[in-house]
Amino acid sequence: MKEIAEIEKNGLTAASLFSGCGGSSLGFKMAGINVKYAVEFVPEAIAAYKANHPGTYLDTRDVREVQAQDILNQIGEIDILEGSPPCVSFSTAGARSKGWGKTKKYSGDVSQRSDDLFFEYARILKGLQPKAFIAENVSGLVKGAAKGYFLDIIEALRNCGYRVKASVLDAQWLGVPQMRQRLFYVGFRNDLGLEPVFPSPLKYHYTVKDVLPHIKLVKFSGKANNYKAAGLNASPTIMANDYERKETAYFSGGGWIETMQGERRQFTIDELKIICTFPSDFYLPGNLSEQWERLGRAVPPFLMRALATVVSNQLLKVSIHA
Repeated sequence: MKEIAEIEKNGLTAASLFSGCGGSSLGFKMAGINVKYAVEFVPEAIAAYKANHPGTYLDTRDVREVQAQDILNQIGEIDILEGSPPCVSFSTAGARSKGWGKTKKYSGDVSQRSDDLFFEYARILKGLQPKAFIAENVSGLVKGAAKGYFLDIIEALRNCGYRVKASVLDAQWLGVPQMRQRLFYVGFRNDLGLEPVFPSPLKYHYTVKDVLPHIKLVKFSGKANNYKAAGLNASPTIMANDYERKETAYFSGGGWIETMQGERRQFTIDELKIICTFPSDFYLPGNLSEQWERLGRAVPPFLMRALATVVSNQLLKVSIHA
């Protein structure tokens, strides 16, 4: 964490919505961007964010209560807005459309309707008018019945005054030893004349064996095959929510790893941090389940670093030629 804090800043500033424990914020900082404002209202996530991002103003209200002017009054204009609205309503692992429009338990004792939160993001985006934005959600948003929501979100973001494109990025090709596909919206304000950009896949990807050489095999329930920690196999996606794992069972219960010594057990939190590309000294409060949930819900910092880097490079080109 000290090394990340010492990364040279590129002069750009950002605000974060639906910030969780701060995985996206960490990725922004790795890209040299100063994250000045964050919004998160889940108590356990608040505790984690405060501990790991002491220099960022943290607004602990429900995002529905947050106004763009509140952010402007606190930190002034920003260059980039980022956010990851909770995604259980669109996950292919759950009930999907059956849960739309309903309030349900999201984390711990927190209940929230989640399928409309992207439009809260758009509301704040329209009021802030940053130069660019990045928004993240599950890839299930472009599949099946959820496609209608996907198109509505694109329209809402464009109506805020932005050129918008969306792309599904696979974390395992952007430095994360984890099979994790996520949908990202990127937009640049119309007056800048910039086209949205996405990072190109690396020519290689890290495996579990690369980052955790003591692990021989990864097995998770719900699938017929095992994912060996060798060759081209990355780790299965790390999830922690019961609602998410009904069908996918992504190594959050019922699965196990086998070490080179023949021991079978679950991942430790230290191992999960490595797989999710968090620093070893990233502080996670709470019990094992709560720590697992924070990591499972977070955008892997290396994934966001890759995207934040290409977006900031575009903005810096405009600044240089202005």
